[in-house]
Amino acid sequence: MLARVFPFLRWFPMGADTLRADLIAGITVALVLIPQSMAYAQLAGLPAYYGLYAAFLPVMVAALWGSSKQLATGPVAVVSLLTASALTPVVAQMGVNVGGAEYIMLAILLAFMVGLVQITLGLFRLGVVVNFLSHPVIVGFTNAAALIIGLSQLNKIFGVPMPRSEHFINDIWGVLQQVGDTHLFTLVMGVAAFALMWALKKYQPKLPGVLIAVVVTTLASWALGYAEHGGKVVGEIPSGLPSLALPHLDLQVIMQILPSAIIISLVGFMEAISIAKAMAAKTKDRIDPNQELIGQGIANVVGSISQSYPASGSFSRSAVNLNAGARTGMSSVFTGLVVLVTLLFLTPLLYHLPQSVLAAVIMMAVVGLINFQAIRHAWEAQKHDGIAAIVTFIATLAFAPHLDNGILVGAGLAIILFLYRTMKPRVALLGRYSDGTLRDVKVNPDLPTSEHVIAMRFDGQLYFANVSYFEDTVLEAIADHRNAKFVLIVSDGINRLDASGEEVIHHLVSRLQDNGITLIFSGLKKQVLDVMRATGLAELVGWDNIFATEDQAINAIYERLGDEAKDDAFCLRPPRTAAAGASA
Repeated sequence: MLARVFPFLRWFPMGADTLRADLIAGITVALVLIPQSMAYAQLAGLPAYYGLYAAFLPVMVAALWGSSKQLATGPVAVVSLLTASALTPVVAQMGVNVGGAEYIMLAILLAFMVGLVQITLGLFRLGVVVNFLSHPVIVGFTNAAALIIGLSQLNKIFGVPMPRSEHFINDIWGVLQQVGDTHLFTLVMGVAAFALMWALKKYQPKLPGVLIAVVVTTLASWALGYAEHGGKVVGEIPSGLPSLALPHLDLQVIMQILPSAIIISLVGFMEAISIAKAMAAKTKDRIDPNQELIGQGIANVVGSISQSYPASGSFSRSAVNLNAGARTGMSSVFTGLVVLVTLLFLTPLLYHLPQSVLAAVIMMAVVGLINFQAIRHAWEAQKHDGIAAIVTFIATLAFAPHLDNGILVGAGLAIILFLYRTMKPRVALLGRYSDGTLRDVKVNPDLPTSEHVIAMRFDGQLYFANVSYFEDTVLEAIADHRNAKFVLIVSDGINRLDASGEEVIHHLVSRLQDNGITLIFSGLKKQVLDVMRATGLAELVGWDNIFATEDQAINAIYERLGDEAKDDAFCLRPPRTAAAGASA
């Protein structure tokens, strides 16, 4: 019980080797996290040092109360962009600027709400809710978000202002129209940082490329007087720890940003749990999605008290953590302590860091998020999934900067397409193949069929959306086989029967019985039989018409037909006749 309340107790006792490995991994991640967190805060529309606040307590708390030993939490690109897209329209209505004091208060409140949503879902074990955001939808959204994130940094690379409007494409066009006003020093700094990070990643991947690029360009900025020549730098960062206080709670504002908080909660958690599961497959650890939800939720709530904006699990930093040899979540505790030292003593060193370099850090990070092959793969796996991915991609780009609309469109379409698929599940008319198996006569058109027995296989659940289709296919088959006396439903693929399905089958059985046709079932699953038993449908069908296997059912049918089936062009009876089985 104590370990469930304090899951980090499972790390102990901890040997010296484990502690040393976690220390090295924690420092390694911190070297990547510190510059990244400042860049992502800028992406969220916040002063850069708020990224350091989000890289402090949330990193440690998520590791202490989560279930993954290597998941690295903190500011991430997609959640940072979602934060900006959620808050920009709100501050526009309030008549205040992005990045101002009111905007910062809203970002902190958003983190608090995201945390509460995640904790609630985790406590009620509702982690499955995230499944409504299907993988193709997330793929489409992530690709679009990566493009938006990258393009949103162009103005900082060129050193020109970006106009703000209701349409992101118009904003980018406004930036491109100002290319002639490019601040060359800014452009050189940004391009040099990007080129240095790319070269180090390709030729020296073990080195902390982001940190090296930040250090080199910061030194160059100081030595060359970058700020004095019109370049924008991070500027003065308050030394010391963030003040601790509950966010200001305003019911009207809470209701305005609640939908965005829910979306950020789900998207952030899906990103975190997918990373955690991928690493658990390598380390053979066990991941509890609901515990991970609680850990991420507590991290965001505690983060909001320490002036953090929403945080989540990072793919790139988690990979660094794993590859650096992290064995427990203590590595993230060490990462947070390095950030603590930075906040206390090292912030003056960041004064001359060019903002164009932070933009280059963001652009370098999101390059890995662009994966159009994943959309193609979804299309090849299932056309409907491909459509959902493509529509989500287009909708996210079209609705930008309101990214929540794009993901809602994709999620809604994915659910509609799923319902459409289940409305017309596969129904196969069966014939006896030469190897003794029952196969679809559409696939094998040369298979002869019985004049007196219709064998059908239904692949899917029987529920309100498709039971009419089931009834229509049965009646259509009977219309094509006028002399049929028995209809066998091979039911191995039916895993659910709801009230609507039971009602339609009830009337179908009665209707067929009135016409001298017997409906027979084989291979019914327990949950379906339970419904039939509870509603009296099993008694109406007759227990002697319910069989464990199709072969048992067919043998029983032909015994009842007797001489009447002599003239069948083909008998469905199994090659080696078995005794008719007892009813299921």
